[in-house]
Amino acid sequence: MADRADDTGIATTAVAAQPEMRFPRYRLTVIEGPDRDAAIDGGGAELAIGTASANTMILGDPAVSRHHVAISPAQRGHLIRDLGSTNGTAINGVAVERAYLAPGAVIAIGRSRLRFDVLGGEDRAALSSDTRWGRALGTSEAMRRIFAVLPRLAESDSTILLEGETGTGKGLLAEAIHEASPRRAGPFVVLDCGAIPPTLIESELFGHEKGAFTGAAAARVGGFEAARGGTVFLDEIGELPLDMQPKLLRALEDRVVKRVGGNEPVRLEIRIIAATNRDLRAEINQGRFRSDLYYRLNTFRLRIPPLRERRDDIALLVAHFYGQLSPGGEPPAELLAELTRHDWPGNVRELRAAVERAVLLGDPTVWRALTDDAPGPSEDARFDDGASFRAAKERAVAAWERDYVRALIARHDGNLSRAARAVRMDRNHLRELLRRHRVTADDT
Repeated sequence: MADRADDTGIATTAVAAQPEMRFPRYRLTVIEGPDRDAAIDGGGAELAIGTASANTMILGDPAVSRHHVAISPAQRGHLIRDLGSTNGTAINGVAVERAYLAPGAVIAIGRSRLRFDVLGGEDRAALSSDTRWGRALGTSEAMRRIFAVLPRLAESDSTILLEGETGTGKGLLAEAIHEASPRRAGPFVVLDCGAIPPTLIESELFGHEKGAFTGAAAARVGGFEAARGGTVFLDEIGELPLDMQPKLLRALEDRVVKRVGGNEPVRLEIRIIAATNRDLRAEINQGRFRSDLYYRLNTFRLRIPPLRERRDDIALLVAHFYGQLSPGGEPPAELLAELTRHDWPGNVRELRAAVERAVLLGDPTVWRALTDDAPGPSEDARFDDGASFRAAKERAVAAWERDYVRALIARHDGNLSRAARAVRMDRNHLRELLRRHRVTADDT
């Protein structure tokens, strides 16, 4: 590998890995049901199946949900995921929520059966040669595939939908897209749809006039208006109240908003990037998200994989965080090995918190205690012949819970109210967790 400096002055590592990913081609054939003999080929892109017109494969089976399943390429093969369908999904007679498909597998959805056959040939996807894009880092093929498409996305003005679990870095990527776009000189306005009270969300997005409602002592510019010439980042768009969704759709379609209590139209000159930790297609199936708004946001959808699907990135991220927290230092090999073997359900955010604690404590026996599935330095401590499964599980959950609330309160400078709002937890419940685990906080 070779290092070079980019225009930000940050060293960028170029990797001499393969310039592309390769995915086997496959064919889905309907072998039973109303669409019998229909077939479609797939490979390197996601293939979605359902009755809605936005799917790659559209079925007429009334027992199939609007958005039923999606098949995505992954390092281990092709992964099928049920999208919260009404009647479920089965592979070779076994009900599944997600599974890897083997050649000849029979997928049962609704009254239909589809056979998965591997074909000759491959689909190919370009990989970036860099292990960072903006402030986002990744040496894995999954991240370098994303890095390869981001420059083109940044140059366009298309709406982007970022999907991924909490802590995967969707906000960081959104900001990096803005910074690399022609709108970089304009503002980058973040509107967290999950953190704004439902009664205030219309005002936060569109603004309000003086006297529009009780407490509106002065006119206020909304986030869309404040972002004129720049980018609006709609974080956690899946949390947007259902009654606000048609108003947002209208604003996106017409590029015009009106402040609450006002009549004057405000022309928008913005780019929209939205993010969610949910699959919005599953939310549509459950009636919690409007399909027309989803189709409007889904101009280009980008899935950010969780850390457990890109373990190759853990060492790079640990070294980066350690260098930030201990300038000039390098993570000890024992710490790196300990952190690399975990799944990190909280993803990059959780990994950074663990590195921060390790730097502050500086004790190898504590590093092991900081990880989710290792309550102590002894490997045997995770298994106790004398304890029931339930007791062992409760002990593990309690250890994770203790570390979580400690990190949460530390991140919000001990402020209980702010911490509870950040993770959408009832303040009384958080107070009880803190009391249980003897963590102090500013109860404001």
